[in-house]
Amino acid sequence: MLVASACMLALYGVAPLTVRFGPASAMVLLGSLAGLGVLVGWQAHAIVRSPSPWLRAMEALVTSLVVFLVLFASSYRLMDSGGPGHFSERLTKVDAMYFTVTVFSSVGFGDIVPVSTAARILTTVQMLGDLVFLGAVGRVLLEAARRGVERRERAGRPDERG
Repeated sequence: MLVASACMLALYGVAPLTVRFGPASAMVLLGSLAGLGVLVGWQAHAIVRSPSPWLRAMEALVTSLVVFLVLFASSYRLMDSGGPGHFSERLTKVDAMYFTVTVFSSVGFGDIVPVSTAARILTTVQMLGDLVFLGAVGRVLLEAARRGVERRERAGRPDERG
């Protein structure tokens, strides 16, 4: 799964991301977020059956987080590639990822600011998604790890932590 995260970041780095962000892009983002939900469900299933549930949960969390961040960074970059006026400055891929991470972490330095209505809506969607990610995804993965440990203990195999 960590290889998948590295591949996702590499793909983000080389993808052209020059198509204008519009209704079709918004639908792709929403569909991708739904796909991320399916991925988290699949990961939870794999965690429960893993010989190392806590390790598998951490891998799943990192992979899910990278996918989530890349989806929003790509969306911000696509929005900005449609022309100036969406953010306080033009965004490179690095700037888009930086903005995504500052919004996710709620640091919000203020050096890059959404100024168009569309950019503010997308940023608000990310903020709400951040809450869902931290709450629901964290809960699902932690619960799966707990169940995986219980399953191992019932089978007579101790938790990998000792």
